[in-house]
Amino acid sequence: MIQVQHISRTYLMGMVEVQALQEVSFTIAPGEFVGITGASGSGKSTLLHIIGLLDSPSSGSLIINGEDINSLNEDQKTEFRLQNLGYIFQDYALVPELSVQENVYLPAKARGMGRDEYLQKSAEILTRVGLGHRIFHRPFELSGGEQQRVAIARALINTPMILFADEPCANLDSKTSRIILELLKQLNEAYGQTIIMVTHEEWHEEYMCRMIVLADGAVSDQRECHRNLTNHT
Repeated sequence: MIQVQHISRTYLMGMVEVQALQEVSFTIAPGEFVGITGASGSGKSTLLHIIGLLDSPSSGSLIINGEDINSLNEDQKTEFRLQNLGYIFQDYALVPELSVQENVYLPAKARGMGRDEYLQKSAEILTRVGLGHRIFHRPFELSGGEQQRVAIARALINTPMILFADEPCANLDSKTSRIILELLKQLNEAYGQTIIMVTHEEWHEEYMCRMIVLADGAVSDQRECHRNLTNHT
């Protein structure tokens, strides 16, 4: 369970205070695939970064699986991210000098997983996302959709409690976007993976359980999507 309670975020730009988020509150149940949407500048990415522990709120509280995130110091937050969270970014954020498999197992290696285990697990996950035949290639040898699948595999290597995706289809055409969204939907349905995804495309809703709409840094609407939440154990 994720509990976002009265979260606000203010930035200082020169001498001007910018209110990016204002008293945002909602909950996300385990196993939900939730979209965050809104116009440009509405606070979507700021909210995702706060829930993903990549930024801190100016006020309010965040509770993830019973853990009060505000009570953690920076080292503890880093450890919490490594142990519980996975991230997919719109620019893929792959290391160009490394192979596909090396990019995927980096978080597992950082977590202290043994070599045999992270080699086997990374190969299995790459096969799951349809890239088992590309594990020794470099990122520049892959298409944009393939690179995004590598990023998804990397996000899954530590079996995260929550998977965060910040506009993962922004640099992809509509056909490739559907491949990526279908993969995320399959992960959600087959494994009960909790996913929180920022998007600006209305048609993406057909893959999600629920949509949270932001306007001027506040929640303006929450609605069920075309999908229904599958019961997960």
